[in-house]
Amino acid sequence: MAVLLSTYNGMRYLPEQLESLARQDFRRWSLIWRDDGSTDGTAALMQAFAARYGEASCLPMPDQAGHLGIAGSFFTLLHQVPPDTIAAFADQDDIWLPDKLQRGAEALAAVPVDLPALYCARQRLVDRNLAPLGLSPYRGGPAVFPAALTQNVATGCTVMLNPAAVALIAASNPPDGTLHDWWSYLVVSAAGGRLIADPVPVVLYRQHRANAIGAPHSSVRRGMMAVRRGPDEFMQLFRRHVRGLVANPQALSPSALHDLALLDRALSGGPLERMRAMRRISGLVRQTRAETALFRLWFLIG
Repeated sequence: MAVLLSTYNGMRYLPEQLESLARQDFRRWSLIWRDDGSTDGTAALMQAFAARYGEASCLPMPDQAGHLGIAGSFFTLLHQVPPDTIAAFADQDDIWLPDKLQRGAEALAAVPVDLPALYCARQRLVDRNLAPLGLSPYRGGPAVFPAALTQNVATGCTVMLNPAAVALIAASNPPDGTLHDWWSYLVVSAAGGRLIADPVPVVLYRQHRANAIGAPHSSVRRGMMAVRRGPDEFMQLFRRHVRGLVANPQALSPSALHDLALLDRALSGGPLERMRAMRRISGLVRQTRAETALFRLWFLIG
């Protein structure tokens, strides 16, 4: 198994994450990491961890690309995964519970080897000092394509990919502005792959001011944040995802290609064209009725 870690000025919380990796019940892992241009002591900390475990278990990636940002850094790491190897995304500021890798590996092992599969799980939300904030919502509702276009249910710090999914995503061309977890979920679901959503939390997901993404503590708060942001940002990303998938047709299912063609035409048309597309495409929904209603409004006007 390859654990993929992108670091950036992570000195404050990274030592605890590395120790939680070292304490995993599943021992057959190797860490592939790259530093994304840190200006603190992060790179030196990673080199010390690598020296502790040896090059066979902790592989620094030669960096010739400079600062790539979160998605670019993780997509670059994904290309370094050896064939026939499960990949697990790792954030630098969380703490993994001891059974995290074991649960993901067992879930993915039950999937046929030629079927792309993505495992994700709930998280225990904590503050910067690890005080409990509650559990992340269990997103056990629609988790297949085209629902994947409306909402990401695969939180990156829990995502694990089987070898078929790794190869599929590495061969794709992610659009600008996407995130590694959402694009992985989109590609796997649009290819007719399997999404495994584990209701058991496997990570202490630290919430702090420097979070790249973070997690709202409730569905109400998540909805309020979405309303405040408005439709523009969401619809811009929705368009990029649709067109990004259209540009990567080689591994997508016939039903996904059909839905994407309808959506691509609708996004170039007016409200009536978009209304017709929503009537013709089943499954274009979010996790709750209220969130679905808001998405449909934004799709019509955005």
